[in-house]
Amino acid sequence: CDWYSYVCSCKPENIIRRKNDNQLILVDFGAAKYATKTALARTGTAIGSPGYVAPEQALGKATFASDIYSLGATCIHLLTQVTPLDLFDNIEGKWIWRDYLQSNVSDELGKILDKMIVGATQKRFENVGEILSLILSTYETEKPSTSSPQISQPLTGESEKEELFTFDVFTVDNSGNIINQTQESARQKIEDLGNGIKLEMVYIPGGSFIMGSPENEKGRDKNESPQHQVTLQPFYMSKYPITQEQYQVITGENPSGFKGKKRPVENMNWRNAREFCQKLSEKTEKVYRLPSESQWEYACRARTTTPFYFGETITSDLVNYDSKFPYAYAPKGKCLGETTEVGIFPPNAFGLYDMHGNVWEWCQDLWHNNYNGAPNDGSAWESEEKGFLKSIFGADRVLRGGSWYSYSRNCRSARRNCILAVNFYNFWGFRVVSSVPVVSAFCS
Repeated sequence: CDWYSYVCSCKPENIIRRKNDNQLILVDFGAAKYATKTALARTGTAIGSPGYVAPEQALGKATFASDIYSLGATCIHLLTQVTPLDLFDNIEGKWIWRDYLQSNVSDELGKILDKMIVGATQKRFENVGEILSLILSTYETEKPSTSSPQISQPLTGESEKEELFTFDVFTVDNSGNIINQTQESARQKIEDLGNGIKLEMVYIPGGSFIMGSPENEKGRDKNESPQHQVTLQPFYMSKYPITQEQYQVITGENPSGFKGKKRPVENMNWRNAREFCQKLSEKTEKVYRLPSESQWEYACRARTTTPFYFGETITSDLVNYDSKFPYAYAPKGKCLGETTEVGIFPPNAFGLYDMHGNVWEWCQDLWHNNYNGAPNDGSAWESEEKGFLKSIFGADRVLRGGSWYSYSRNCRSARRNCILAVNFYNFWGFRVVSSVPVVSAFCS
């Protein structure tokens, strides 16, 4: 029988790739055993996973059409990297998944997805075969002629042009002495925000890395365990933390305590950061978002495995932090006691500045006490732990990088921090990421 003849537990975690033929396989048919005529006729038997469950299924009235809903919810999760629970506006009573897209989706695919996740069962597709037929017919209509073959490639255009920039990268020993200096280059694209203000987005190449810290790393916390491999697709990340002038031109506000247009915006809570991303996306017609925690650490490390991207320690010549409390054998330094303009201190090998110190940076992820069960694909960890409690003020979210107020150990690449999403302070800021868009049958 076809897999879609059953009531399944369809969600990203239950889709795996088979090694021998590279095919995608749906696993965990735990929900299917309940889908007998007796069970489906009986009310009160709720099956499936929260966020992917159709409204009727949540009420214990699952039908085979419920799978269409779960498949659609899985699709919008994969397209946005955001859990479906956060893609539905309960106040407005509508889906807002388009606000979180990582690349543009055609109107045709959007309409298909909307019909898959509509609340009313009778308005959904009758079966997956109907969906496949519609997708194939759409593809045949849009497919380029064989005389002019096209392949998937990064989008080009005036707004997508990239440029190279060069910079010096420093490596220090455990006493803070510079032992190596190289000149590197990276690609960046420039977003015009208006009023002469630019947003520089640096291309971060895809790859794999070991996330977390080894047990022998000085100053580590247990929440940095277990170390695990994460593989990421390429993406763009802002060269600097979002500055006050960038924040003001997009939102019309500047809540920062340490004023300066080139200083990072601070006094930011997680919701402020998310709202900025939404407004920036609306203004530019591109999708900007907060980085996932794994994207942040991968970008920070820039292929290093040491506690800092500079090496075994940091000094006040390299990072804005409270250097009265040094790391390893580095000398004590001065404590500035405030933010500095972005880009004053040297970058890492990817060309990113201020990843250590200056301001803590918000990530998209919910806080988890360790990495057991963490995603290994670079996506944000939005699922809630068993027994997870969310107050009326929201849940704890992740901060990374340390700040001007932080001790050296708290500026390490692996260091994690958790704060209630509505809290703000003058050493919390953020930076943004965007996807590398690819042309496909349904992307424009």
